[in-house]
Amino acid sequence: MELRSVAELMDLLYACRGAAAPDACGGRADREDPTDRTDPTDRPDPADRTDPAGRADLLERALRTAALLRRRRPADKELQVAGLVLGVAGLLGPVRADAAGSSGAARAAGAVRALLGERVAGLVREQAGDGGRTAPPPDEDALTLGQAYEEARRADGPGAGVLEDWRTLLELVAARRSPLGAVD
Repeated sequence: MELRSVAELMDLLYACRGAAAPDACGGRADREDPTDRTDPTDRPDPADRTDPAGRADLLERALRTAALLRRRRPADKELQVAGLVLGVAGLLGPVRADAAGSSGAARAAGAVRALLGERVAGLVREQAGDGGRTAPPPDEDALTLGQAYEEARRADGPGAGVLEDWRTLLELVAARRSPLGAVD
């Protein structure tokens, strides 16, 4: 899969709304338990964007990651965009690599490379980890991205705004890569 426009990336990010991160086995953590016999009126509000463990959904986590990076490194637009793209990584599978080296982060990096550039793709790819293999240590930017992604998991973090607020930044980063301004 290769994303060719900011509109396609925005659609994929919107698909992250309400989706919980994959569990350790790669299954969706947001599936309902068929053996659950609790009263339906006791269930949480579907508009609540956190799971019962207090974790944000993929879109909220991506927005919080990008917002944290915007506060820490306001001039580094590509790093902020990489934080958003990690939400897509969670939608495509476990962010961290499994023993076979497969990960949502690696798939997301491949999907955005042509649109957002090698640096964004590389930062996202580095979040995949090594799947148990030895890999060179990540650079400072990748460490900052990983720390922000982990901090954004908590639902008690700062509000992150809405996805549309990030469209202009995505278009700016994509325009740097696009020949003759052929973005969207």
